[in-house]
Amino acid sequence: MKTLLLIGIGPGNPRQITLEAIDALNRAQVFFVLDKGQVKDELLQMRKEILERYVEHADYRLVQVEDPQRDGSASDYVGAVQDWHHKRAALYAQLIDNELAESECGAFLLWGEPTLYDSTLRILDLVQERGVDIELHVIPGISSVQALAAAHRIALNRIGEPLTVLPGRRLAEQAQIDNLVVMLDGQCAFAALDDPHVLIYWGAYLGTDDQMLISGPLREVREQILAQREQARARKGWIMDTYLLRRPL
Repeated sequence: MKTLLLIGIGPGNPRQITLEAIDALNRAQVFFVLDKGQVKDELLQMRKEILERYVEHADYRLVQVEDPQRDGSASDYVGAVQDWHHKRAALYAQLIDNELAESECGAFLLWGEPTLYDSTLRILDLVQERGVDIELHVIPGISSVQALAAAHRIALNRIGEPLTVLPGRRLAEQAQIDNLVVMLDGQCAFAALDDPHVLIYWGAYLGTDDQMLISGPLREVREQILAQREQARARKGWIMDTYLLRRPL
């Protein structure tokens, strides 16, 4: 049977890769890499550097394919994402059929943690529904949420209080913010908040040489975050950021 590994490689620092992940890298003969275009070529190069750094055998194959595009202008967000997932599933099924021999082990290198805000597991469910038979293993990684908390030297949880994690598009629905992590906030939903008591702990390019950190009362640092975020995005062509919003006890 064909084997497929989903390897969490952390948010960007190759030293945050676990020993289990390194073992998994050395099991694989084929690595599947999605090319997201020239703008995000740096992310592709970082994956290649990880392989060069940790894979001890030189006979692995790198299969690089163009990533299907999601319709970012669609009014039906959920429908657009589901359509994108089906396109990816068709591509993954083709890759597994054509590029992976029956006894071989393939791998995807996934940013952060494969089970937190990553769609690959759901897409592989669709692949298996197409009749593609694979033995699947998930190797956990350090998430950007963990890297954010560590960089700011704060604990994510507080005594007797839940931690909420949600995408930026759902932030406006929160009646009250107590202890909340926001991911995938390309529209900077935090900028619309006007609660004088809310603190923000923001980070971008976490774990990399370009790491950026800003924290403080949201009202006081909001414009600084927006300005630095825009400058960084213009300079690099892409940005990965996340943040924690917290009301002091």
